[in-house]
Amino acid sequence: MAAAHVLIGRDCVLDLTQPCIMAVLNVTPDSFSDGGDYVEVAAAVERGLDMTEQGAGILDVGGESTRPGAPAVPVEVELDRVIPVIEGLRRHTSVPLSIDTNKAPVARAALAAGANFVNDISGLSFDDKMVEVVAAAEAGLFIMHTRGCPQQMQKNTDYQDLLIEVVNHLQNSISKARSAGIPAERLAVDPGIGFAKSGVGNLLLLKYLSTLHQLGCPVLLGTSRKSFIGRILHQDDPRQRLYGTLATVALGVAQGVQLFRVHDVRPAREAALVAWAIREQQFPLLS
Repeated sequence: MAAAHVLIGRDCVLDLTQPCIMAVLNVTPDSFSDGGDYVEVAAAVERGLDMTEQGAGILDVGGESTRPGAPAVPVEVELDRVIPVIEGLRRHTSVPLSIDTNKAPVARAALAAGANFVNDISGLSFDDKMVEVVAAAEAGLFIMHTRGCPQQMQKNTDYQDLLIEVVNHLQNSISKARSAGIPAERLAVDPGIGFAKSGVGNLLLLKYLSTLHQLGCPVLLGTSRKSFIGRILHQDDPRQRLYGTLATVALGVAQGVQLFRVHDVRPAREAALVAWAIREQQFPLLS
């Protein structure tokens, strides 16, 4: 199936003819890699603007950590964290924004504040109202595979056939979105590296990323600084996992992945563009 060259969000279009970088902007005190770094609104907005200058094609704002074992955050707390940041970013940049949430009320408020996409780690499985919110706002949607909430997901990593289950889960989520009136050109899928996956399961998904193209949607890959990279490199500090992350980005490009969710924008973008140039045997057009 031919790869999609665009992904449509609310009032925006992402160009996917070349790799697109989704920059992680966590405004949480407890995210696994950068928790507490950007809890102040001014610092978060400054960080987001800096990442756009580094070449981010979209900023993904999150107010609840979804690392394994992370506690759930009340809606009101999540709203207090993300809405001022989205409003602040929107005053200073037109770069597309995504809200990283699995709660419909947070998604609704974030879209009203200026977000263009919803990044739902649950693949529409945690909140039945989420699909209605996205459809009503004519927003774009990133659909991820996981099993269970962050508190329990790493206790549920055994599969009869991991690849088949991930594809089937994502296909079911796509069908749910389409039935609610969300067009295919507004959907992207994410295999959920590190979410209800063993270390070996993560490696298997990375080896066979190209199987996701049968779903007919752009593919988002989120491997940045994750623990399986630390396990390979014997590196406990997430901030020291950049080079391992870049290997996964290049591998993803080679298999046709179009979007990459990362903490380190410029290195990932440069690695992706070089891998893309090799794959396509042409030089990228840079803006």
